[in-house]
Amino acid sequence: MKFLFFSAFIVLSLPIMAQEKPIFTQAKIKQATVYFTGVDLTHTASANIPKGTSELVIKNVANSLSEETIRVMAPSNVTVLSAQFTSRYLDEYEHEKNTPALKRVQDSLALLEKQLKKLNNQRYTEEKTIRLLDDNDALKGKQDGVSIADIPKVTDYYTTKRIELLNSIDVIKEKEEQLTKAITKLNAKLDINTSKQEKLSNGKIILQLMSPVAQKADFQVSYISNRATWHPFYELRAEKLSAPIHLLYKGQISQRTGIDWKGVKLTLSSGNPNKSNQFPILQSWYLYFGRANKDDNMASNRAPLAKVRSDVAEVTSLERADVEKMDLAESSVSEYVEIAENQLNVSFDIDTPYDIPSNGKAHSVSLQEFDLKANYKYYTAPRVDKEVYLVAAIEDYSKYNLLVGEANIVFEGLYVGKTYIDPNQTYQTLNVTMGNDRKISVKREKITDKSQTKFISGNREQIFTYDIILRNNKKEKAELVLKDQYPISTDKSIEVELLESSKASVDEKTHILTWEVSLKPNETKTFRLSYKVKYPKDRFIGNL
Repeated sequence: MKFLFFSAFIVLSLPIMAQEKPIFTQAKIKQATVYFTGVDLTHTASANIPKGTSELVIKNVANSLSEETIRVMAPSNVTVLSAQFTSRYLDEYEHEKNTPALKRVQDSLALLEKQLKKLNNQRYTEEKTIRLLDDNDALKGKQDGVSIADIPKVTDYYTTKRIELLNSIDVIKEKEEQLTKAITKLNAKLDINTSKQEKLSNGKIILQLMSPVAQKADFQVSYISNRATWHPFYELRAEKLSAPIHLLYKGQISQRTGIDWKGVKLTLSSGNPNKSNQFPILQSWYLYFGRANKDDNMASNRAPLAKVRSDVAEVTSLERADVEKMDLAESSVSEYVEIAENQLNVSFDIDTPYDIPSNGKAHSVSLQEFDLKANYKYYTAPRVDKEVYLVAAIEDYSKYNLLVGEANIVFEGLYVGKTYIDPNQTYQTLNVTMGNDRKISVKREKITDKSQTKFISGNREQIFTYDIILRNNKKEKAELVLKDQYPISTDKSIEVELLESSKASVDEKTHILTWEVSLKPNETKTFRLSYKVKYPKDRFIGNL
């Protein structure tokens, strides 16, 4: 067989072919390589083709696909002149079956599909913008090149823009769901195979062929569709602090290609077939004067909102409510999975055939399971969260081919919640939050008689004093990391001084204090934090 690749290009110099009746055949799905966004589907088909030129219509391919990705393998003596895709073959090739009512359905379908495509493009662009914001250290105020005075403006912009984009994406998803339901209803009206037991999709690939003899020919057709997705998902089980973590590595697959995948060989890949592979080229960077923004000048006088960013672990919940609402059909096939680690991505080849219907529901497939050696510590930052969290530090985690994903936590046989695994972090260990432990209590209270406000020589001087009280109500010793902070000045007229830190380790750049605490059973320890802020008495600091 020979391999041909098409990009919906029809050679104009070919002789005009006689209008003969098309040959119809049905595709059988053979293999699916599922990406985070999109799927590469491979079908086989057979047909008796005549001598000379002919038109072969391969039915039951995906309802939506990228026409430029169509690849065809045909017998060596068969020439494939062109290949194209359509989801409305009745309208384009069987005009005699058209009726005014059917024409209205087809026009409505074309309009809805156009609207859905625009929404898909808009959502993809806004999701990429969120990832760009999240990956931009300057926007989060972490880059050395950002001045302290600009941190409030940068933080406000980052927060406002991210919330705006997330709200917009939620609205787009609702509209996409409504359009998808409407398109499904219209497609049902165009289905000419409703009398058959097996429901066929509306997608068809049309091949223009040339053969020297009449023969039965076998074809293999592949293409990429955006109507499928998969996400990594984990389950973490720990029986006790001295035992390793048992990790179950899963993939959640869903698809709406219009084809039920039956007995298909599955491959799950971390690659992205839609990603641009063009390396960036820098252009000249020109500076120019612009008009000053009054709001920006006012913002520079505001102190930044103090935040504690954990360098041990971060509890994050995925904004995938639609996935959580899906019914899950779980299957354990981990013993049939082979992992291939390539230069650019990781893929999981599942050798056993698998069935996934085209209903959009998430199907959970077990990919791997293994035990992880972990060191445990408790963590708390009571200024922003009054809970104490158990954190597992996993070393040498790169060898497990982990991907970014959400995880369920089961500790001592009880489900305790969700956490987030991010193997792309830069720490030496992978820090995973295993849930909060209510048997260790923390309290942060302001000491009134040690906190005061004075007016000295035109300045306001405020002293803030807090006691942080930790108590271990467990029967065993607990190792704990305690963090707090004091504010950073963004204006030379604002002076900040740390008065008392109870022997904490102090980061002079971030003003974050860290205590490494060892608590015996039923032991209570108290740590004091005190700082002074001095600024002109006619000025106001809104977030002090």
